[in-house]
Amino acid sequence: MDLFDKCHINLLDEIRAKHIYPYFHCLESRQAPVVEMEGQKRIMLGSNNYLGLTEDEQVIAAGKAALEQYGTGVSGSRFLNGTLDMHLRLEQTLARFTGYEAAMICSTGFQTNLAIISSICGKDDYILNDRENHASIYDATRLSYATQVRYRHSDMEDLERRLQSIPPEAGKLIVTDGVFSMRGDICRLPDICDLADKYNARVMVDDAHGFGVLGEGGRGTAAHFGLTDRVDITMLTFSKSLASIGGCMLASQRVTDYVRHTSRPFIFSASLTPSATATALAALEQLEQDPTRPERLMQLTRHFQQALLKAGVKIIEAPTPIVPIFTYHTLATLFYGKRLFEEGVYVNPVIAPACVEGECLLRTTLMATHSEEVLDEAVEIIARVLRQGSPFDGQ
Repeated sequence: MDLFDKCHINLLDEIRAKHIYPYFHCLESRQAPVVEMEGQKRIMLGSNNYLGLTEDEQVIAAGKAALEQYGTGVSGSRFLNGTLDMHLRLEQTLARFTGYEAAMICSTGFQTNLAIISSICGKDDYILNDRENHASIYDATRLSYATQVRYRHSDMEDLERRLQSIPPEAGKLIVTDGVFSMRGDICRLPDICDLADKYNARVMVDDAHGFGVLGEGGRGTAAHFGLTDRVDITMLTFSKSLASIGGCMLASQRVTDYVRHTSRPFIFSASLTPSATATALAALEQLEQDPTRPERLMQLTRHFQQALLKAGVKIIEAPTPIVPIFTYHTLATLFYGKRLFEEGVYVNPVIAPACVEGECLLRTTLMATHSEEVLDEAVEIIARVLRQGSPFDGQ
C-alpha cells in the first residue's frame, strides 16, 4: 500500500460532486454580526466571537500600539528570549480576575491543553475524559502516555464506575469541557467535583466556550457553579471571548511552576505575539469594565431560542449562546448549510466525527453585539429553508 492511498476521501469527493461542500468560505470583513463573505452580506451565526470584541475599537487600538512598541514577534519561546512584560501582565490579570493563584499563557488553545495534560500526567496515571471533550484533550491524553478512560457524556454513574475500576493509589485526572462546543450544554461540575473528592482525583475544566459567557462577569464555568476553589486546573482560550488567539492555564502556583518547567509543548514553542497579547489583555479589560456583556449575550440567546421554537425549528435548549439545530443526516445537513449560506445566513454544519452519525446538526452561535432585528431575520430564513426540505433528507 502506498503511503498516500489514504488521501482519497470518498465523502469529500461525493459532497463536492453534489455541490454541498461547506468549508473554507472566505471572510472579507471584520468578524461582526453581519459580515461580507464571498461578495455578499451574510448574517454571522457561525462565530465564537461571543462578546463581539474583535471589532471593538479599543481592542484594535491596543493591538496596533503593541506592534509599534514591540514589533511583529518575539522570535523565541517564553523559556528563553520570548517573555514580554505584557505576557506577565496578562497572566497576572487573568489569575486575579478568575480567582486562581497563577496563570500560564500559551500561543494557542490547542497547545494549552497539550502543554498541561502531557506535563501533569504520565504513564502510571489515568485520565478520565467525557466522550464529547474537545479533540485537543484527546490528543493531549495520547501525548501524556497516561491510560485513557472515557465515560459517557455527562453520565455521572458511568464516571463513578470508571473511577471505581482504577487502582486507588494511581494518579487520576478528570477532564471535562465546561461548555461542550457542539451541543452547548454545560458539564455537571458539582457532581464531578464530588466524585473527585470521593476517589482522590483531580479536576480540569476546558473553559474555551465558558469563559466570558458563564459566571459572574463572565468568569467561567467554575464561577458559574461557585466551585473555583474545587477545580484544580482551568484552561481557557483567547480566540473566543477575548477576541485574539492563544490560551491559558489557571492553577495553583506550584502546579503552574511545574508545567512551566516540564512541558515540551510550552518550552519548545514560540510565545504569543505582541499584538495578540495586547488584544487579549485589552479585551479582558473591556470585560472587567463592562460585566453586562455576558448578560446581554444571555438575553439574546433566550430571544433567539424562543423565536426558533415559535417558528417550529427543533433545537437543543441550553443556557449558552451555542444553539444547535437538529438536521440528523450528513448530506441533508450539508445541503441546509449551503442553502442558508446562499440565503444570507452563515452557520456551521456539524457532521461525524464531530458528532455521532445520525445526530448531525447546524451549529449556530451568537454575539453580544447582535441585535434582535438581525436575529429575527435569521430565524425567518432558517425556518423557511428547513420547511422547504432537502433532497437528501434521511441520507
